[in-house]
Amino acid sequence: MPLEEAAPAGTITTKLSAALGWARKYSIFQYPFVTACCGMEFMSVAASHYDIDRFGAGLPRFSPRQADVLMVVGTTSHKIAPVLRRIYDQMAAPKWVVAFGVCTSTGGFYNDYATVQGIDTILPVDVYIPGCPPRPEMVIQGLMLLQDKIQRQAGGPRR
Repeated sequence: MPLEEAAPAGTITTKLSAALGWARKYSIFQYPFVTACCGMEFMSVAASHYDIDRFGAGLPRFSPRQADVLMVVGTTSHKIAPVLRRIYDQMAAPKWVVAFGVCTSTGGFYNDYATVQGIDTILPVDVYIPGCPPRPEMVIQGLMLLQDKIQRQAGGPRR
């Protein structure tokens, strides 16, 4: 009598974490934190030509408690930084952060006392999308990178 029995025909076996990663990858609930001009390009990605919904990220949530991806779009001032941190803290785990555009990532050409020089000084960033403003193709590539990261981290500890 063999120790292992063969699975019945038509049975698919997988790890639970792999299944959760796949499901979580295609059900991204984003919270858009839009503060500047990159917001126009962010909205164009959701339009029919680029259709971000085909990646499972089409419906934004406007409550941080319902979102798992914080999309920080545009320039962040020191005055708004505590609000951004509070929104991040209100999100349930697991959660991810996307820095959309050069001003969000590094401060851009706003190298002054009023502008945060990269939101990674306030909260942990998972994906940086470069550009001023980023082209929709870059946004889609950043979303796909985030999906890969989400799938790999499924089941593991998260902040």
